[in-house]
Amino acid sequence: MWEKTKFNTSEIHWSLPCVTFDMKKMDLEVMDISSRSRDRQALRKVAVIGSGISGLSAAWLLDKSCEVTLYESDHRLGGHANTVTVERADKAPIVVDTGFIVYNEKNYPNLVALFAHLGVQTAASDMSFAASLGGGALEYSGSDLAGLIGQKSNLFRPRFWKMVRDIMRFYKVAPDLLHDESLRDVSLGAYLDRNNYSAGFVDDHLLPMGAAIWSMTADDMRDYPLHAFIRFFVNHGLVQLSGRPQWRTVKGGSREYVSRVLAEFRGTVRLSSPVAGIRRTREGVTVVDRAGDVSVFDEVVIATHADDALALLTDADDQEQALLGAFDYTSNMAVLHSDERLMPKRKAVWSSWNYLSEPGSRGTEALCVTYWMNKLQPIDPATPLFVTLNPSRAVDPAKVIQSFDYAHPLFDAKAMAAQKKLWSLQGRRNTWFCGAHFGSGFHEDGIQSGLAVAEALSGVKRPWTVENESSRIFLSTIEEHV
Repeated sequence: MWEKTKFNTSEIHWSLPCVTFDMKKMDLEVMDISSRSRDRQALRKVAVIGSGISGLSAAWLLDKSCEVTLYESDHRLGGHANTVTVERADKAPIVVDTGFIVYNEKNYPNLVALFAHLGVQTAASDMSFAASLGGGALEYSGSDLAGLIGQKSNLFRPRFWKMVRDIMRFYKVAPDLLHDESLRDVSLGAYLDRNNYSAGFVDDHLLPMGAAIWSMTADDMRDYPLHAFIRFFVNHGLVQLSGRPQWRTVKGGSREYVSRVLAEFRGTVRLSSPVAGIRRTREGVTVVDRAGDVSVFDEVVIATHADDALALLTDADDQEQALLGAFDYTSNMAVLHSDERLMPKRKAVWSSWNYLSEPGSRGTEALCVTYWMNKLQPIDPATPLFVTLNPSRAVDPAKVIQSFDYAHPLFDAKAMAAQKKLWSLQGRRNTWFCGAHFGSGFHEDGIQSGLAVAEALSGVKRPWTVENESSRIFLSTIEEHV
């Protein structure tokens, strides 16, 4: 458990060397110390609200040139980087992630660079997908032929073969659809209906897979903008049967990178300090936490979900209300457990990600997906561990280890339109915003927005160079606001 920790550079005591009695040299040393103290005091004071990957990366880079105070409402840092230690009798404990779990080198360049900079060790992972529909009435895995026909009766189902046919059809044409401007404002559901894709493909494959990726209902996936959906699938190699990127996971859990970022951070960390309100004045930015503590800063970086950011601003203007208010979120309960009943009935189709639905499901129910953690992370198979979002059936209480609440952005047309204008808010009234909602909702989107904000605010560049460093977020000029 994280303790409330403060790192205050003003408390550093400079000691003079005792090997010389040269008074002139000692005077110069004292002057140098005083100069450094004054320089530190002259630094811009910046509050960062939220310590998920967006706020953590922003605070880490800003700390190179600013006096940073990092606010976190929880008792720990990291947001979705949430690692749990599972104790075992007569065996070493197991560490397992419950939020951020995997990444790949192709699509997460800044995260890869951060891990390299911090010396974070990683291991190969697996990203296979399975569906168990109607309480197990239809089950298959897309990992290989054996998984595809893991339920032998699938071979005699016309709906199943229509699904397979349309998988090949959709994945073949998908890359070319990105160049069709007439589809720019079309939703995924509208395109599928217009082109007569089978119910087997739509309801048994594509919508469940999308729902599992973006943590939303299958029905909500119909409103996802087609181009954004296809761009993600193409970039992540999901439309090809071979040559897909190798996924990786952090050894020791994602808390490893969080602790290494914290080790380099010189600023102040305020854990268990939810912010009640933020007000902008001529004197600066006033931050009030729920304990009633009031602090004034030169700048504030709000690294929370968009709806939370808007709620924190006591003086939000029309543009902030319009853009931040365009994002809706889904709440998902994540349960860490060892109950195999929340997996497909047939072990032949067990995969890393397992989409589950019950008899009579219409796709409007809360998403239920089980992550097989022993396959995703290097965990002893003798101790089966699963993370299930929104269990659709009761989990054996004796097998529940811990539960968490997470929120994920809904990317509908309204949100995607606002996303293109979000960057115009940066620097106005000494206020900056970052978060995974600037991109597709994942860790790389968060770190890209956090680093871009820190660079724009401070002028200090990230200590690495990657191609298209901000490729997943929409940037526009902010010179007129700074």
